[in-house]
Amino acid sequence: MQITAPFAYGPIEPVLKHHRILRDVPAVPEPLRETNAIPISFAELPLAARDYPVVFIRPRADGPLRIVALLGLQQGQNLFVNDAGEWAAGSYRPAYLRRHPFCMATVRHGGESSGERIICVESARIDAERGEPVADEAGQPLPWWEQTSRFISDYEADLLRTEKVCDLIDKNGILEPFSMQATSDDAEQFSVAGMLRLNEARLEGLKADTLRMLINRGIMGRLYAHLMSLDRFATLLERARQRG
Repeated sequence: MQITAPFAYGPIEPVLKHHRILRDVPAVPEPLRETNAIPISFAELPLAARDYPVVFIRPRADGPLRIVALLGLQQGQNLFVNDAGEWAAGSYRPAYLRRHPFCMATVRHGGESSGERIICVESARIDAERGEPVADEAGQPLPWWEQTSRFISDYEADLLRTEKVCDLIDKNGILEPFSMQATSDDAEQFSVAGMLRLNEARLEGLKADTLRMLINRGIMGRLYAHLMSLDRFATLLERARQRG
C-alpha cells in the first residue's frame, strides 16, 4: 500500500483507533510559509475573496482547472505569514491550512489507485505519550476526533465538487488568461502571470439555459466573488510595501 502526502505535508499514515495525536500545531507548516498560492474550494471561495485575489490556474497545459488564493506577488512569497510562522490575524485561514496535520489520501497498490480514500495524519504528530487519543477504551471515536474527521471528510467532498465546477466552467469557455504587473513605491517591479479570470462578455453570451443552471447551482455568485476579489491585488501590494 502506498500513500502520497499532499503538498506541505511530511510523511503521513492512516489514523488508527489506538493512535494518540498531538493536536496543537505550533505554526504554519514551513512549505506554506514559502508559497504564493494555496488551493481554495468552491464552498470557501466567497470567504477567501474578502482577503485574497482568488484566481483560476491550470497547473499543466493540458490539465484541469484549479482555484487558488494568491498570497504573494512572486514565487516563494507568502505575505500572510510573519517571521514566527503565524498566519495574519483577521485574515481568512483557508481550509487547506486548517486541516493540517490531517488530510484525506488515496491508497495505491502497485502504483494503481484503489479508489479507497482514508484520513491520514503526519507521522510526526503521532505520539504515544503526549498525544490525545482518538478513541475511548471501547474503540468509539472521541468527540474531538468525530468533529475533526467530519471536517476532513466534508472538505474532501467539497474538493470533489470543486473539480466538477471547474470542469463545467472550463467546458463553457468563459475564462480568459491575464497577468498582473505593478510597481511599488520604491520602484520594485512585480509580475504575476499564468492566471485565468472570468470574461464577462463570454458569460453574457451563454445560452439562457446555461446561465440559469449556473445561477441555480450557486456558481454565478462565486464567479462574481472571484471577479471582485481581483481588487485584493492592492492588498498584496500594500502588504509587500509594509514588509519592505
